[in-house]
Amino acid sequence: MIPYYGLQAPATGGHYESWFVRANHPLRPQALWIRYTLFRAADNRPALGEVWAMWFDGEQQRTVAAKQEFPLDDCHYASDAMRVDAGDNHIEPGKLTGQLQHRGQTLQWDLHYNDGEASLLFLPASFYERPLPKAKSLVSRPMIQLHGTLNVNGEIINLDGWRGSENHNWGSQHTDRYAWGQVAGFDNAPEAFLECATAQIRLGPVYSPKLSIAALCLDGERFLFNTIGTALKARAHYRPFEWSLETRNRDARLMIQMDTTPDRVAALTYYNPPGGNKFCLNSKLARVTATFRQKGKPERVLHSAHGGAFEILTDQVPPGVELQV
Repeated sequence: MIPYYGLQAPATGGHYESWFVRANHPLRPQALWIRYTLFRAADNRPALGEVWAMWFDGEQQRTVAAKQEFPLDDCHYASDAMRVDAGDNHIEPGKLTGQLQHRGQTLQWDLHYNDGEASLLFLPASFYERPLPKAKSLVSRPMIQLHGTLNVNGEIINLDGWRGSENHNWGSQHTDRYAWGQVAGFDNAPEAFLECATAQIRLGPVYSPKLSIAALCLDGERFLFNTIGTALKARAHYRPFEWSLETRNRDARLMIQMDTTPDRVAALTYYNPPGGNKFCLNSKLARVTATFRQKGKPERVLHSAHGGAFEILTDQVPPGVELQV
């Protein structure tokens, strides 16, 4: 049974929650990201269901983004399983369909996928039952293979075994600052899966130290770098649009380099439940190198030319990046 699969929203109070599927073409610099979201503000802003879709095409140097909002009372979110209905947009285990129009852009999808691998709890298991951190996430199905069709402004893209993941995140507010990354299959290690994040939270007028966690699935094993001590000792630096992270546990060391270019990034507005907005600098075509050293074994260097998901959450959109949604 997949943990925390259904709606995690409390009865009252500010809350955001999203279920999203992302995937990359196995060879070409193309990717998609589709997200079904619940938003309930802590203030008097309206409660909403949101559906997002984005198409990243590195060959034509274009990013197509669309979003639609629905009154929350017109949406359905299952509490016992992943099932969301918002207008004509739907997601359930292994299947998602929908159509959005936004600023002259049209995206329509009819997609299905397999079970992938066992769920990956990105945080230590006990943290999911605690009030802190206020934002939580997991990979409900890593390494799915996506099939079906995507219509981008009348152009039909056929997906046949695109590698990706199904994900779930929720909380009473967005993390104040973060970089997040994921790779579902490296060019020289197609079965490897990486998830990583560097985050800071506001403590009054200042920010906490950077905390970084990571998980690497490689050669049938899962290597977790996610304890509090490990997160505090990790070294990380990020800015638009590059990120370096180095972390270690008792038995292994992991070094990650990730970067992308502005033409492969879209800026998205994320409503924050306590108030105001955050901006997500979102790319699904990042270049990634992960170097893994385990005691008693040869070093592994994993490469992905354009298969990385790379997001930065920030308070402002940097120059040269268009706010698309």
